[in-house]
Amino acid sequence: MADQVSENREKFEKEVAAHPFLLGMNEQHVRLLAYCAMHSHFHTDGIVFREGEAANRFYLIVRGKVRLESSTLGEPVPIDEIHDGDLLGWSWLFPPYAWHFTARALEETDAIFFYGTILREYCEKDHSLGFELFKRMSAVMLRRLQAARQKLLTARKVGHR
Repeated sequence: MADQVSENREKFEKEVAAHPFLLGMNEQHVRLLAYCAMHSHFHTDGIVFREGEAANRFYLIVRGKVRLESSTLGEPVPIDEIHDGDLLGWSWLFPPYAWHFTARALEETDAIFFYGTILREYCEKDHSLGFELFKRMSAVMLRRLQAARQKLLTARKVGHR
């Protein structure tokens, strides 16, 4: 029984390490991340998290598609789509630790769920882990902001015709 648990743990750590977001991360950090993680599944149209709720986790999408949307103006407005190999959620890392968007599965989606509150504690104790996560999340944030900017510029050009 203990061998099976150990074997499953090793398999899960390898799965975590193989995710594109975490490729190349050192073994000790991967082990810590895997300790704070578990498999997660969302059915089509299922809510992953809601705008305004406490942000205490993040996800790495293994397979599927999730849409970020904003309901600030009442009706949900699509903001972005997150696909296989992407990170979903960084609000757990920044005060006030609240979601700025709602995330909805557009199809059956498998993900790796990470407990952000525990990871924040680990990052305080091990600054190299915090730096590594922040560096990787910053790259995703920059890419998404540039994509949003491009969408706004395209919409503006279309609106001026």
